[in-house]
Amino acid sequence: MATDDAVRGALCVQMGREFAAHFQYLAMSAWLEEQGLPEMAAFFARQADEEHVHAMKFFRFVLDTGGPVEIPGQDAPVATFASAEALVAAALAQEEQVTAWIGELVHLAREHRDLAAEAFLQWFVTEQVEEVATMTELLQVVRHAGTSLLLVEDYVVRRAPGAGGGA
Repeated sequence: MATDDAVRGALCVQMGREFAAHFQYLAMSAWLEEQGLPEMAAFFARQADEEHVHAMKFFRFVLDTGGPVEIPGQDAPVATFASAEALVAAALAQEEQVTAWIGELVHLAREHRDLAAEAFLQWFVTEQVEEVATMTELLQVVRHAGTSLLLVEDYVVRRAPGAGGGA
């Protein structure tokens, strides 16, 4: 089942965006590590890993539906932040933007009657609900913590996968 050229091209663009998000979260992780916030750094490193997995899902889908894969270049990630709050706010804005892009892709797939692409994208629709909720909650915690970022470190540890806290 071949994917329509317009849909395939848009999926490749989104794949590039997911790779860019991977690098952005790595840059955020590095900045947090430099600030002495190892748990938040680890959280964003895990987010980077997730974004890489997302990009590879697009990569595989495009190949499986007839390709070709075109990986677009991306701008360098932002590497410095005014504060941990600014960093998390940027991450939330990024996730909100991805949510909008995924919605546009779903509409494009429907427009082109590409049922396989639409079905594929439903996983991302659900995933973005979780991503936005996670970043919204983290931003609230950072704002409540103020300058006591060690409280945020504790929150991240409790919410880490396998910690029994739920993230």
